[in-house]
Amino acid sequence: MILQAILILGGTGLVFAIFIAAANKKLKVWEDPRIDVVSAMLPQANCGACGLPGCRAFAEKAVGGEIQPSKCTVSNAERIGEIAHFLGVDAGQAVKRVARLACAGGSNVAMQRAEYRGLNTCEAATAVAGGGKGCAWGCLGFADCERACTFGAISMTAEGLPVVDVEKCTACNDCVVACPKQLFSLQVLDHALFVQCKNLVHGDGVLEQCTVACTTCGKCALDAAPGLISVASGVAVINYDKIAEAEESATERCPTGAILWLRGAQFARVPALSSSEAA
Repeated sequence: MILQAILILGGTGLVFAIFIAAANKKLKVWEDPRIDVVSAMLPQANCGACGLPGCRAFAEKAVGGEIQPSKCTVSNAERIGEIAHFLGVDAGQAVKRVARLACAGGSNVAMQRAEYRGLNTCEAATAVAGGGKGCAWGCLGFADCERACTFGAISMTAEGLPVVDVEKCTACNDCVVACPKQLFSLQVLDHALFVQCKNLVHGDGVLEQCTVACTTCGKCALDAAPGLISVASGVAVINYDKIAEAEESATERCPTGAILWLRGAQFARVPALSSSEAA
């Protein structure tokens, strides 16, 4: 009886083993071995800045020719070149995007209407009547964005405003998600014109709350190319489809400095190498 049971169990196991082996051979999906190599070359940040869920997904798309190596904004030019050379493709050229903060209202220029006492996070403060800041749209300064940034690209000033280091920023979108006031947005780095305010209160009355707020005076819209800037929403809004027509003169008559012309090192594009250059 024992021998019979052993033979039955052994035979059943053998049948299943043969079935599993056959199924594995029949259903196995072949995967390009280059995916593992490219994945290992990537920073493994899994930040989503490329628009994909992680570095593995990026490697699959890169090997399949569906995305250029330069779309990984976290990698440096050397590593992008190595990936391009390995795959025998052009690295492509990606315009660097960075996080921009639409608020300049630090504690030195913005009024506090109440003292907030509670959990020191912007999310918690926003849940309590919007926080204690006079401007309902302003940055609360509790550094949720700084903590969310895994690349160390955000630091807080003494006035309680986050500052983005454009060299470290990868446009991963974490600060955009973390800010309960929705003050962060991802912008093309070399778009020189930017409105550093989200106030929607028309007129000079807003200056009682923040001296650097946009008052919708319309001077920037008048001085800019037609259709580039509008103020109908309550704050100056830039039409980035017309950004090529932007000139610094659009910012010169702004009475509060709410609209900026960004200069200097803030205009670097992501370096890109062709496969031949990388070699």
